Amino acid sequence: MALYTYQLYCQHIDTARNMARYYLLSIQPTLFGEVVVTRAWGRIGKRGGEKSEMFPTEREAAKHFLELARRKRAKGYRPVGSCGNGGIRRPSNDGGT
Repeated sequence: MALYTYQLYCQHIDTARNMARYYLLSIQPTLFGEVVVTRAWGRIGKRGGEKSEMFPTEREAAKHFLELARRKRAKGYRPVGSCGNGGIRRPSNDGGT
């Protein structure tokens, strides 16, 4: 059973190149005690691709999740919102606290 919920939704938008892409990562437990890293990608507003990979432990799945997230960040993808992850908040632009 997964101890933590891992979800990440990122976008890469470049209007000059007519690029509007999304990338979604999540970790979920299976009924058989394994852990699945699921990723989905494509153009924003369109159906894209999806891939799931199974891992025997949450630790291995988390390492893979973080490596995928690192690669996407290097390609210009940026997180959007908290995607349901508790405790993560975006800073406000109003200068208040």
